[in-house]
Amino acid sequence: MSTNTTLLRLFPFLRWWPQMNRASFKADVTAGLIGAIIVLPQGVAFATLAGMPPEYGLYAAMVPAVVGALWGSSFHLVSGPTNAISLVVFATMSTIAEPGSADYVRLVLTLTFMVGMMQLAMGLARMGTLVNFISHTVVIGFTAGAAMLIVASQVKNFFGIDVPQGTMFFRIFDTLFSHAGQINPYVVGVGMATLITGVIVRTWLPKIPYMIAAMAAGSAAAYALNQWLGAEATGIKTLGALPAAFPPFSAPQFSLATMRELIGAAFAVTVLGLTEAVSISRSVATRSGQRIDGNQEFIGQGLSNLVGAFFSAYPSSGSFNRSGLNFEAGAKTPLAAVLSAGFLFAVILVVAPLAAYLPIASMAAILFLVAWGLIDFHHIAAIARASRSEAIVLGTTFLATLVMHLEFAILVGIVMSLMLYLNRTSRPTIRSLLPDADDPQRKMTERQPGQAECPQLKIIRIEGSIYFGAVNHIGEYLHEIAERRPGQKRLLLRGKRINFVDVAGAELLAHEAERRRKMGGGLYFFSLSEAPLKMLGKAAFSDRLGAIVNFPSTTQAISALVPGLDPDICATCTVRIFRECADLPAPGVSRNA
Repeated sequence: MSTNTTLLRLFPFLRWWPQMNRASFKADVTAGLIGAIIVLPQGVAFATLAGMPPEYGLYAAMVPAVVGALWGSSFHLVSGPTNAISLVVFATMSTIAEPGSADYVRLVLTLTFMVGMMQLAMGLARMGTLVNFISHTVVIGFTAGAAMLIVASQVKNFFGIDVPQGTMFFRIFDTLFSHAGQINPYVVGVGMATLITGVIVRTWLPKIPYMIAAMAAGSAAAYALNQWLGAEATGIKTLGALPAAFPPFSAPQFSLATMRELIGAAFAVTVLGLTEAVSISRSVATRSGQRIDGNQEFIGQGLSNLVGAFFSAYPSSGSFNRSGLNFEAGAKTPLAAVLSAGFLFAVILVVAPLAAYLPIASMAAILFLVAWGLIDFHHIAAIARASRSEAIVLGTTFLATLVMHLEFAILVGIVMSLMLYLNRTSRPTIRSLLPDADDPQRKMTERQPGQAECPQLKIIRIEGSIYFGAVNHIGEYLHEIAERRPGQKRLLLRGKRINFVDVAGAELLAHEAERRRKMGGGLYFFSLSEAPLKMLGKAAFSDRLGAIVNFPSTTQAISALVPGLDPDICATCTVRIFRECADLPAPGVSRNA
């Protein structure tokens, strides 16, 4: 391995760092600033949800974001506190210690360390290939569902109504309609001013950062209303005072007893965090066109939690809100996430009083815009038109995301995709082939209904692998053609589209070869690739298969097999579909005539 390759594996940010220029840096600065402002209310809210002191949500958005960006593979994924992770942390840790207590905080930081170790180990073990089981359709459905969850989570902030924490998705909108009389018109006015400004700037003034313009418009509207009617009359809530401090150093507990107690929670958070991070990075990649390295993403997330545990960060993962916003804001490289953490620290230390005047309704409106951008209407329509089964997978994943925890919604989509895949591969297409009489090269084409075929030689093509899930389907087909045309004792199998043959598949072919030899015929192959040949050549099957005949082409196969056919049958045959049949006596004429 070269020194350069080693460096790139150890420091993956060296891959994109040389690609930076003035334009990308400017775009990253803008995206980073917006991300820093957006995470202010989120960090506080998510930390409270996790049972942690509010400032720990901001700590989780600093160091983990930097490490995750530098050692991950996604250009747009932003690590930090998330809703789902916060819920799992609270659910698993509140039974062990009192939420908010010093002991609780210490145990959660130990949990962060353990999660980081597990994630890093999975990345180094190259288990990132597990993400290949998350199909594009599942990602599209999951993204659309998560976008709706973002909208639902901001309904109370946009309309100024009280929605109890943990209310189910559909209940949120039921609450909105049943409490329509309680909607605060001033809060809605601020949200609409932000929303309309964002849409106008984004559509007609694309060179201006629409999110900053929208937040400025919302802040101006809130300030004007409060000056006119008074803050108590309008009820417009702002971020409020924020702590101004750099994440303090922390030390997880390395007691074996503590780690044994937390192992179950750590595993749950590990799986959820990786599922969220990789799903989100792939979701954004469908829009950006970037290729995601699952192994590197595992490593990035592991390091972000591992290092974050020593900087007062509770478990973090990829954030849907911030990652989608990062992409929508025009980020070009992971530097945007790094700058976002730096800006967040600067905002807390320097402009915390100004940030306190930012209306929460404006934050909700910005997230509405982000959610709209996450829904891939083009691909949803294409999937709906192209495949009914894929559309069902998409719709099921979408609904599961709305009513279940995010990690379970992904699992539902994965299971359905695998079931669909197994159903397809377990029934590979099998086609009967005939030489094309109109082609000078006599290439093989699919036999059409009513077309005559050789009474002694059957030619078929199997389009798929011969494995345990498909042997029943293939075996039934072979049995059927043997019953329908018992005279076709010789079977020529085209193997160009057979990717692999497993033990069950080799057993099937060995049995077929034995059966046809007893009938006086045989099983032959042409264009069979190396992998299936290697399996069939193993001692367990070679004795039963006999000498494997694998012709390199159809022409050579026909030239070798036709002269060996039963001459008495050929003498009365009127089909004569092979060119080699022209050398045989005409029907009814003896070979000796």
